[in-house]
Amino acid sequence: MMKILIIEDDQSVAELERDYLEINGGFQCDLYTDGTQGLQAALAGDYALVIVDVMLPGLSGFEICRRLREVKDTPVIIISALADDIDKVRGLGLGADDYMTKPFSPSELVARVKGHIQRYQRLVGSREKARPEMLKVRGLEIDRESRRVWVNGKETNMTSKEYDLLLFLAEHPDTVFSKDRLFDSVWGVDAYGDVSTVTVHIKHIRDKIELNPDRTQYIETVWGVGYRFRG
Repeated sequence: MMKILIIEDDQSVAELERDYLEINGGFQCDLYTDGTQGLQAALAGDYALVIVDVMLPGLSGFEICRRLREVKDTPVIIISALADDIDKVRGLGLGADDYMTKPFSPSELVARVKGHIQRYQRLVGSREKARPEMLKVRGLEIDRESRRVWVNGKETNMTSKEYDLLLFLAEHPDTVFSKDRLFDSVWGVDAYGDVSTVTVHIKHIRDKIELNPDRTQYIETVWGVGYRFRG
């Protein structure tokens, strides 16, 4: 069953959206009324689509959309009482797939949700057909299917989390990620531990793939910010 994330601080509106989506769409819905908690759920969960209100405690819907787009392409529908064109342009410019103004028809929401999910599935399907299982960057080869890594033709053994972290960075080349973002994306927001484990894992990965860890050619440190994989 596909899961929908609803981030809406008006409990009655959130429950109405949930009821229509579950009864008429066959979806399973998770509800959050706080923007910060909602973003954490969106980053950690496997959702088919995210519905987010603009005015939220913690983080605004605009900020949630911006941060989510940095790491995921999950469809996002912004729902807001703000009807000005400038707000719609801002929301769509931050990566939202749709913008609905309150009040709206719940049946229209269900139709739009289904439409965006279908379009996203077709897009992902075409990507998967075109995407090779082997990711190659200069002398580094990462096999997505077997979860094996080679450097200049020689296989190097990695722990599960080392592999996950390396693959995540390699699949988002030239994008700077903070330690917090990497920890949330690879370990999950509910994982035990702290962001210092990211530093330790980066060091171990570098020891295994970099010819000269002092002059990295794959994973760069962006001082004061985080890490970036050189594409």
